[in-house]
Amino acid sequence: MLSIDPSTNSERENYKILIGSIIPRPIAFVTTMSKEGTLNGAPFSYFNIVSSNPPMISMSIGRSGGKQKDTARNITETKEFVVHIVDEQNVEKVNKTAASLPPELSEIEFANLTPFKSTKISVPGVKEAKIRMECILEHSLELGGSASPGCDLIIGKVVQFHIEDEIYENGRINQEGLGAVSRLAGHDYAKIGEVFSIERPK
Repeated sequence: MLSIDPSTNSERENYKILIGSIIPRPIAFVTTMSKEGTLNGAPFSYFNIVSSNPPMISMSIGRSGGKQKDTARNITETKEFVVHIVDEQNVEKVNKTAASLPPELSEIEFANLTPFKSTKISVPGVKEAKIRMECILEHSLELGGSASPGCDLIIGKVVQFHIEDEIYENGRINQEGLGAVSRLAGHDYAKIGEVFSIERPK
């Protein structure tokens, strides 16, 4: 077995080990609003649950050249954002939003996604998602320091869930109906494949 000290690796080498090892990763498609009123959207696979009481999610947004990306900047300025679960039906359009556009151009328009008014926050979501979560910023933490490009760790509190009727029954999400996709390494994604159950020991 190889034994590797990450401090001897380049950032790219560590990145490849991490994204190839920690799989599959759920994907958050996040919409935010700039101070100038541009609706931005971007996917992030460094994303997960933090807490169910209160309901909170987290995502890590890498910096480019030490500067915040549009999504992180918009969240820290407006304190609001919407998280969507990426599924088999919307993944192609969501992938288009990963294009490097200037801040004044909307990835939502670029990908032909449909803005959808939120209930409790001012930032719209998109109609194409089967699950949307309206969030307010709980914590924002800059990680990495001056020695690396760094990232912004965002923790958001969910203030409203929106779930397509057809996939929600008796308080549970139908995972087959949702059809969530996950991120692997490189250009690869995965669908939910064979499912098995293991009971927890008592």
